[in-house]
Amino acid sequence: MKLYKAAHTVYKTQYHIVRITRYRRKILVTGIKSYLKIKLQEIRKYYPDWEYMEIGIKKDHVRLYMVIPPKYAVSKVVETIKSNTSKALRIKFAFLKKVYWDDKGIWAKGYFVSTVGINEKIIKEYVKKQEKEDTGQAKLEF
Repeated sequence: MKLYKAAHTVYKTQYHIVRITRYRRKILVTGIKSYLKIKLQEIRKYYPDWEYMEIGIKKDHVRLYMVIPPKYAVSKVVETIKSNTSKALRIKFAFLKKVYWDDKGIWAKGYFVSTVGINEKIIKEYVKKQEKEDTGQAKLEF
């Protein structure tokens, strides 16, 4: 299990984020898909502590499996990704201005997010073992 470290924090905050295209239009075809992956990596230049564990792109949605440090609100991360990619795709691919005639971008308003981590049974066992006084390290493996 890889843990991440910041100045006064050790964390492993993983998220599964799903973002759909507006009106579920199937616009994320091969060329756009490749460019979108490039843009996602470019965002990391400004936020190097955001880590994409996996990027999955279908024609009408994007799935991101990410590690996001606790200092960032997940909603802010999603909004940053949304605004940067929407603008870049509309500039690069002019036909998107015809598909989406207004200036509201290519992404739907809402999104799905869930945490990813160890299961409930392991957490309960961990908390239970913490109650016991232990002279050494509790024997618990993740």
